[in-house]
Formats: sequence, structure tokens, C-alpha cells
Amino acid sequence: MDKFRVRFAPSPTGPLHIGGARSALFNYLLARKHGGTFILRIEDTDLERSSRESEQNIMDSLRWLGMDWDEGPDKGGPFGPYRQTERLGTYRSYVDRLLAEGKAYLCYCTEEELAAEREALMTKVELPRYLGRCRSLTQGCRERLEAEGRKPVVRFLVPEDQTVVVEDRVRGQVAFETNGIGDFVIVKSDGIPTYNFAVVIDDATMEITHVIRAEEHLSNTPRQILIYQALGLPLPEFAHISLILGKDRTKMSKRHGSTSVVQYREQGYLPQALVNFLALLGWAPEGEEEIFSMEQLVDRFSLDRVAKNPAVFDMDKLLWLNGYYIRQAPLEEVTRLALPYLQAAGYVGGEVSHVQMEWLKHLVGAVRKGISHLAEIPARTALFFTNELTYSAEAQRVLQEEQVPMVLNTLKEKLAVTPMTEEGVKGMLKTLAKELKLGGKQVYMPIRAALTGEVHGPELFDIIPLLGVEECARRLDSAVALVTGP
Repeated sequence: MDKFRVRFAPSPTGPLHIGGARSALFNYLLARKHGGTFILRIEDTDLERSSRESEQNIMDSLRWLGMDWDEGPDKGGPFGPYRQTERLGTYRSYVDRLLAEGKAYLCYCTEEELAAEREALMTKVELPRYLGRCRSLTQGCRERLEAEGRKPVVRFLVPEDQTVVVEDRVRGQVAFETNGIGDFVIVKSDGIPTYNFAVVIDDATMEITHVIRAEEHLSNTPRQILIYQALGLPLPEFAHISLILGKDRTKMSKRHGSTSVVQYREQGYLPQALVNFLALLGWAPEGEEEIFSMEQLVDRFSLDRVAKNPAVFDMDKLLWLNGYYIRQAPLEEVTRLALPYLQAAGYVGGEVSHVQMEWLKHLVGAVRKGISHLAEIPARTALFFTNELTYSAEAQRVLQEEQVPMVLNTLKEKLAVTPMTEEGVKGMLKTLAKELKLGGKQVYMPIRAALTGEVHGPELFDIIPLLGVEECARRLDSAVALVTGP
């Protein structure tokens, strides 16, 4: 194949869905792997629901995920325009050709007539479909119906008693009988083409070589193949990737977690983690490895390893992956990404000085080991921004141990002469345990409880320098007073 051209063609009726993002990713990986062209095409013929705001959201989400396109509505290209509403003239010429060749016809049936036909077929336990009532209307009949004010649609004339075979790169051969399809609408009464017609003309005129899309489009494919054949257009290769299911094996929905890319971005997921996760939804790499950069995915991805079976959206795995990428990312980058969450919580003002940013880097470095997404940052760092510490039940039990006043008072004395660095605090804590002749747990657990109100959390050698000598002393005094009374 001389050139490899794929497209992602979303409808701009809302934010980019997680399933759409996966389809885009598979197309992107295939294009980059083969040195081909990745095209963004906007299918905006749903005039009531489509918006430029949704279109912008889709483009922003794709770029955030690291997927840029070679041709598209904002970039142009040799096969533009790349919005369907700007291509109506192109569709019209193909519609006129089908009408002239008797491969399509005008249909004047009303919604009430169509509903009655569907109900009659269902009563007879037959597949609901259009039975071709307007196939052979005379010119006189058409004129009379138009005089009544009826606006016709254009229907494609489906040949009878034929089998349409879809050669699918994921699912193999899938056969459909034309007698179960019925003549379908290709142009609505307002002159806007339907999806099944516009997508064929777009893919053919943009010279798309591979159509990689969700399994739910498989049932549309025989209709599209019939249009390709009627117009003598070359077929692309088809690959229908599996549905995404929740862990309960039902179709992915809001109850399984967020469904749009922008929601994951707002919750503090890193794009690298989401891309890695999406790639593993339906694609199985060789070996046991699960961590992949975009470059590694481009190198290893192939349709041959895309599974037929539904992919399960495992939220726990996404959280694990995101936590991994948060820990691996440069601390400065994670701090920059965490800053809006700290500002939204009221912990940090709008202007951040260099000194404050250095402190925030230390803070984020101290807590990022235990978080799975950045929206957790405010809750994990709250103890560093409060004057009213609350002790958990476990912390209160620890503070009741008899050695606690001695440990906390001795620590307070040593803090005054201890360098507020990781190494300085580590050395001081070791010395403290030796001098008091106590086990580590008897020393470190009360200190943690006194300074944080919890028995788990960041390392003490991070907590103490972050709080500083004065705040540590204040908290130690409060804990001692809690134990011994005023």
C-alpha cells in the first residue's frame, strides 16, 4: 500500500467520550506506525446538537492526550473541507448520480405511515424495515404528494436476495443478508445527508484506506458497502474494535466512572496514564509488560493483537497506572499540575513566589507516593495548612502510651538545634531513639500522631521540615497537653 490514511470522525455533540478517545488512539497509532496520515473530520450534520464548543473540546482533549492530526478543520489539507456541513455540495453530486441511475429514489412517507409499517412487521415477528412503498411512484404521484406539502427524503434502493460480506480486520468475515436491511434514508427532508451516506462519500473522497471504529458501527457497515458498490468506489479496510464494558460486564456508563476525557483531566489524571490505559482496552501487547510510552505504543501496536471480546474498564487499574505516572513524572511538572487543586482549596493564593514554589515542590514530593490522581492532593496536604489538628481514634490511642510525653518533649528540644533538611531530621530521629533507649515504633508513631493527627502518611523527615520548627513545637505542646491535661 503506497499510502496509509486513517481518520477519527467524531460528532461534536458533547465532550470527547472515553470510547471515542480509544478509537482515535488506535487510528493514531496505526497511522504513526506506518508513516501514514491521521485525519480529524467533524461529523456535524446533527444540526440541533452539534456545537463549535464541543468541537473545540474534542480537539483540546485529543491534543492533551498527545494526538495531533495531519489534516483537519483547523489545519486544512488537500481533501477539505473537514466539516460535513461544509461538504453538502459534494454529497449532492453523488445523490444526483444515484437518483439518475435508479439506485435511489424519493420517499414521501410520513412518520405516522412509517410507524404503522414498523408496528405491522413487529406484530408478524419480522425485522422492522422499510418495505419500499415509494420505490415505483409515478411522476404524477410525486407531484400530488408534493402538492400536499410533503417533503421527500432520499432512500437508497437495497438490492434483494444478496449477501454483503464485511471483511473485518478484527472480526474476520461477517455476513449480512440484504433482505433484512430495507431501503434506508441517505438524505433527510431538509437536504442533510445521513451518517451512512456522508461517511462513505467522505471516506472515499478523502482516500481513507482503513476505517477503525467501535463495534457498534458494524451493523452500519453493510449499508455503507452497498453505497460503495453502487457508486463504484474502492472499499477501505474495516476494523471494528470491541465495546468497552464496566467491571459488571454492562456497557460503560457514568456509574462505572467518568465517561469523558475532560473529566479525567479535571480530576488530575495524567495524559500518559490515560493513553497507556486506553491502549490496553482491547489491545494485547506481547509479553507481560503494561507500562508503555506513546512512542513504544506506536512501535508495538498492530490490529492483529486487537481482541474481539469486549474490553473491561478496570478503574483500579487506571488508578494504579496514574499513580505510577505521578510518581515517575518530574517533581516540578507534578507540582505545576497540582497547584490549581491547592489554589481551589484555598491553601495557596494566586501568586506563588519562588520560595513558596520550592516549598510546594517539597510538599508534593512528600505526598505523591500515596495518591492515585491529583484531585486527592488537597485532602492529603490539609494537615500542612491547618491550625486545628484533629486526632484520629488510632492517633489518640498511640498518644496515651506512657512514654509519649518524654518522647515529644525531648523531640521539641532537639528540633531547636536540628537542620531542617531530610538528612538532618533523619539523623536526629535515630539519635533520639538511641538516647531514649526505645524501639522505633515507640518513638516514631507518637511523633507522627502528634504532628499529623494520623498514624499513617508522609515520612517524618518530610513532615518536620515542611511544618518548620515553630509549628512542630506548637503541635508537640498541644499533643502533650492532650495527654497530661492543662
